Amino acid sequence: MKLALIRRQFAATGGAELYMQRLVAALAAAGHEVHLYSENWEGMPDAVTLHRVNVQAPRALRPVRFAEIVAQMMAPVTYDVVFSLERTVSQDVYRAGDGVHKVWLDQRRHYASWWRRPFVGLGAFHSNMMALEKRTLDPAVTRHVIVNSEMVRREIVREFGYPAERIHLVRNGINAARFQQADRVGTRQRFGLAEGDFVMLFVGSGWERKGLHFLLRLMSRLEKTDPQVKLLVVGKGRLAGPVPRNVILAGPMPQVENAYAAADLLTFLPIYEPSSNVVPEALASGLPVITSVFNGAAEWLTEGVNGHVLPAPEDTDALEKAVRFWMVRPDARPVPCEHALDLETNVRETLRVLERVAAEKRAEG
Repeated sequence: MKLALIRRQFAATGGAELYMQRLVAALAAAGHEVHLYSENWEGMPDAVTLHRVNVQAPRALRPVRFAEIVAQMMAPVTYDVVFSLERTVSQDVYRAGDGVHKVWLDQRRHYASWWRRPFVGLGAFHSNMMALEKRTLDPAVTRHVIVNSEMVRREIVREFGYPAERIHLVRNGINAARFQQADRVGTRQRFGLAEGDFVMLFVGSGWERKGLHFLLRLMSRLEKTDPQVKLLVVGKGRLAGPVPRNVILAGPMPQVENAYAAADLLTFLPIYEPSSNVVPEALASGLPVITSVFNGAAEWLTEGVNGHVLPAPEDTDALEKAVRFWMVRPDARPVPCEHALDLETNVRETLRVLERVAAEKRAEG
């Protein structure tokens, strides 16, 4: 097959980039001709033909201009399948890895301070993104959609009326082996954690969306009553108030698997997350997970078996109850997971969708 992939920015690191590298490698190994349309890239395999998309536009217009320029560049070329990981208007298959922009804004508005709510979502950038997303998810524009959670499938059907039977669930995959060979003892020593400490872990940047402030409320409550409970925060962001003494801000960790090894529980309470990779990473590390219902990756969890899903991330009492459940069950680790965690399964299922679309187009002549 002659395939085109669309990705605005491509770097050698990152979850989506690792996914693309594995996908491209699998396509090339199978003898397919692969083309990538991107503004910038680094670390792409030699087997790919690269097409630079030169976009000169302000932030508010940049995604729209990118979509328009890619469509113009592709117009004279015939591909068996065009696969986009961006909101664009010239694809056969769209992977909605970022979820639904309108839903994210609705959630952000709901959890914002009362005085900020009227301003959430204002501005040309958000209106342009929602208009572009509506074009992308027009059934006449995009043949099939790949989602990484049932949550996002429901959102797309509800918000855009896109046919549910043309939406395919392909869950995120990770390099599971990486999270099973890390250093627990050395990492705990590095951060001054005692053997008897119960360590909660938060991994992520963009702390407002990912709910770190909900965890800090609990840590403020536990600071005096349960000094052996600690929260290790990996990533970067901004905090509005003081940090409790039982919270360790580790910053970004390139070898993040060591943070999982040092922890006893992943606590991650986003207000909107299509399907966070931190959940399968924690499960691959053997950790139970507490997350919110607004995380598509909550679908990986079985209540009380490998985690808890909170209906309201701001409910500190429910969070504390769930944390205490795992505090008294150290023998539950490593926890089980019924879903495949590996990236190879993700790539294989993605390829199946692309091959189906290519067959449909051939049949149409």
